[in-house]
Amino acid sequence: MFTSEYLRELTNKAIASLGGTPEAERLFEPVRYILSIGGKRLRPVMCLLSCNIFSDKIDEAVMPAVGIEVFHNFTLIHDDIIDKDEVRRGSPTVHAKWGPDQAVLSGDVMAFIAMECIGQAPERALPKVLKLFNRTAIEVCTGQQLDLDFEKKGVVSEAEYLRMIELKTAVLIAASLKTGAIIGDASEKDQDLLYEFGRCLGIAFQIQDDVLDTYGDTKLFGKKTGSDIVANKKTYLLVKAFEMAGGSMLTRLRELLGPGSSDPEAKVRGVRDIYDELEIRLQAENLAYDYFNRAFQALDQVSANGERKSELKQLSVNLIGRVK
Repeated sequence: MFTSEYLRELTNKAIASLGGTPEAERLFEPVRYILSIGGKRLRPVMCLLSCNIFSDKIDEAVMPAVGIEVFHNFTLIHDDIIDKDEVRRGSPTVHAKWGPDQAVLSGDVMAFIAMECIGQAPERALPKVLKLFNRTAIEVCTGQQLDLDFEKKGVVSEAEYLRMIELKTAVLIAASLKTGAIIGDASEKDQDLLYEFGRCLGIAFQIQDDVLDTYGDTKLFGKKTGSDIVANKKTYLLVKAFEMAGGSMLTRLRELLGPGSSDPEAKVRGVRDIYDELEIRLQAENLAYDYFNRAFQALDQVSANGERKSELKQLSVNLIGRVK
C-alpha cells in the first residue's frame, strides 16, 4: 500500500515530465508555472489511493491522475480571470503575471494536455474513463456557468447553491476517485460508492472554502480573504444570510452589496458582522461536517477491508480541520 505523501511525490514527478512545444515557449511557460506553485494534489492522490484500494499496480493510473490535475488547474486559470483574483496559492495568478489573453490561451492548451494524459488509461478501462472525464468536464463548465448566473440573480436558494458547487467542485473529486476505482478493476457498486464519497467530500470542501474566504488566514489560505464578498459572489454564507436576515439587517445587507459600496474593506467588515450576528459560520461548518459524515458512510460500504481504505480515510479526515 502507498502513502498519500508518496503518491503526491509520484504525481509531481509525472507532472514535471510533461513536455511542451519549443516553438511556443510562451504558451507553455504559464502552464509550468501554475502546475509548480503548490497545491495539495488532492485529486490525483485520491485517484491513486482509490486505485490502490483494489490493486497494488497503480502505474496505469498515474497519467490519468495527472490529467485530472492538469484539467483542475486549467479551470483555476479561467476561474481566476472570471473572478479577477490576483493571488493563487500565495503567488500571482497567471492572468496577473502574463495578462488575460495569454492566460486564456495557456489555459486552453491545458485542456488538451489533460485529454492526452487521460488517453493513457489502460485499454480495458479507457472507454469508461474517457466517458467519465468528458461528462465531468461538461458538468464543471455547467457549474461555472451557474456560478456566473447567480451573480446576476437576486435570490439563490440553498438547494440551487448546493447543486452549483456539486457541479463546479464536487464532481471532479468524485470522478477522480471513480477513475482510480475503474483502473483498479473495482466492481460497479464500489465505483459508484467511491463516486458518492467524492461528491459529498467535494461539497463539504467547497463550503469550507466559502468559510475560509471570509474567515481564513490569508497566509495559510493563499488568497486574500473577503474576495467573495467584494465580488458579491453567492457563497453558502451569503445565500443563508439573505434567507435569514430581515428588517433593518436585510436592508443593511443590500446596501453593503449595492453599487454605492465603494470601500472594499468596509464592505467585508460589514457583511462579516451580519454573518456573525446570524451565526452563519457555525451553520456552514455544521453542514460541511454533515457532508463529511455522508462521505465516510459511503466509504465504509466499499467492499475492501479497513486497512486498504485507511490512507484515503485519513487524508479526508485531515480536510475537516481546514477551517480551524
